[in-house]
Amino acid sequence: MRLVGTTRTAVAVALFAAAALSSTESVAEQPKAAAPAQKHDGEGLFIAWGGDVTLGSSYGNPPDAGRPLLRAVRSALRKADIATVNYEGTFGPGGASKCGPASDNCFAFQAPAGNARTLRWAGVDVVNHANNHAWDYGAVGWRSSRDALKRAKVGATGAPGEIVTVTKKGTKVAFAGFSTYPWSNQMGDEAKVRALIQRAAREADVVVAFFHAGAEGADKSHVPNGPESAFGEYRGDSRRFARVAIDAGADLVLGSGPHVLRGLELYKNRLIAYSLGNLAGYKNFGTGGRSGLSALLTVAVTPTGRFFAGRIDSLRLNGAAIPSKDTSRAASKFMRGLSRADFPSSRLSITSKGLIKERKRGHR
Repeated sequence: MRLVGTTRTAVAVALFAAAALSSTESVAEQPKAAAPAQKHDGEGLFIAWGGDVTLGSSYGNPPDAGRPLLRAVRSALRKADIATVNYEGTFGPGGASKCGPASDNCFAFQAPAGNARTLRWAGVDVVNHANNHAWDYGAVGWRSSRDALKRAKVGATGAPGEIVTVTKKGTKVAFAGFSTYPWSNQMGDEAKVRALIQRAAREADVVVAFFHAGAEGADKSHVPNGPESAFGEYRGDSRRFARVAIDAGADLVLGSGPHVLRGLELYKNRLIAYSLGNLAGYKNFGTGGRSGLSALLTVAVTPTGRFFAGRIDSLRLNGAAIPSKDTSRAASKFMRGLSRADFPSSRLSITSKGLIKERKRGHR
């Protein structure tokens, strides 16, 4: 079915409203392509984005290869055409930890290689690996992580010059990851950002730019104007990067890094999500206060990348950083407030139930 204009938006919003995240739904273990076809009623693609995920570390390895960590979001991830997360860490074995015996306030994450298969089980197609924990165990750990992800049939992006593509429903989507670390594409090098995004746009119909940036902490939910830093490190200028990426040809910009929720912005009819917080960990993420709020974002875009609807599924993390459905919808309400405060000129409408659409001119 091919739909245009406001009809397409209305259909997408109706689909999102009917597809609320279920924390109890059981999905048969089958290839993702075999999911029910009715979820695709309407033109375009449904792309899901979650926040930071770790599936094991020195703080503890979760039971059942980490499946309990993603069980609450598995249904929503598998219903998307393409599901993505930021993988915050490595898969072993291999490499020496960046944290020496006398290290203070140092965090290195490495999970068993087999846990990578849990990402695929949960429906994840692509991970952003441009982040501060991708090199926790050096080049050897990075290589073992990529090998584990490849065996699990999960795409990864983030290395310098790296683009990974996925084709769904006849539309080719390119993904590129950026951060402020030397093992990734440099989000602060605008010439290289433009060049890589433009190359991705030549190779694909839709371009998604991941970024990992921003200061960390429960009080860092607002997106500042200008660069940020944390622990003595430069952590990028998220607003500037997002605009440079979209001006160069990116259609969707998906951010992570602050470990808390941040707002959404619509820029040139393209959506920017500045942070979805932590999606799932195991005893390695702080979960107090606002750090315990989490969300999963699903975005509907046209085959040319234009945003036309979205949904925020609200989650809460328990003390071990495992998500569950939040019927109070605290996350979507919080993100609505952040979006209005930080991006008052952006024409996004977010309902209390987490449905997202473009606001008509002259309406608030």
